[in-house]
Amino acid sequence: MFFFAPLIAMPYYTLVLVYVLAAVLPAVFLMRYVYRQDRIESEPPYLLGQLALLGVAAAVVSVVPEMLAQSLLDRWVGPENPRYVVLLAFLGVDAVEEGAKLFFLYRRTWRDGNFNYRYDAIVYAVFVSLGFAAFENVKYIFNYGLSVAFTRAILAIPGHMSFAVFMGVFYGRAKLRYDCGNSMASRVNLLLGYLAAVTLHGIYDACCMTGTQRATVFFAIFVLAMYAAVFALIRHESRTDTPV
Repeated sequence: MFFFAPLIAMPYYTLVLVYVLAAVLPAVFLMRYVYRQDRIESEPPYLLGQLALLGVAAAVVSVVPEMLAQSLLDRWVGPENPRYVVLLAFLGVDAVEEGAKLFFLYRRTWRDGNFNYRYDAIVYAVFVSLGFAAFENVKYIFNYGLSVAFTRAILAIPGHMSFAVFMGVFYGRAKLRYDCGNSMASRVNLLLGYLAAVTLHGIYDACCMTGTQRATVFFAIFVLAMYAAVFALIRHESRTDTPV
């Protein structure tokens, strides 16, 4: 009886493994891509692993504030209001999620000695964001099955990476300004990084939540333009990397 138990259970565990790999591998692939663009000094694996786990933590701590924000919007605005979807996307979801990502990113890396080049900021932000996205993806695939895996692999996962790249660009400049003694410019860049991520994430989610034909067309154009800008930014920031 006990001898055959592992064989009986194997198909279930195999299915779980397939689901987890389908959810996580797209994020790992993009992490590896961004990591390999760091041509001057690669970041230590232990730090990157911690940042990915902090991305998971950001996803977990975002749940309650998101529920509270949606409850308040339901009460004060109402789902029937034309502005509800936009407010929910920008304020109820994305301001919370990007704020949680930035909080953990800042707490772990700002004073770390490994943060000594501007491009490091992009690597750090991407690892936090893709840790968040991988955890979120696991939930979606286990809830809805493998049918959503491909769509999320080409939209949701690269989307989170894109928001993080823009945040990382400003985060690196904030660190540079701080180390030069300009704390005001540093704070401005931190704020700009946060607002850039929230804006992109908000447009992405608002289009998805709206679901009209016009919103779908705009979403397709927006995503293609954002991806083109993001990969160009990665290449540019990698080539022009400077110490901070």
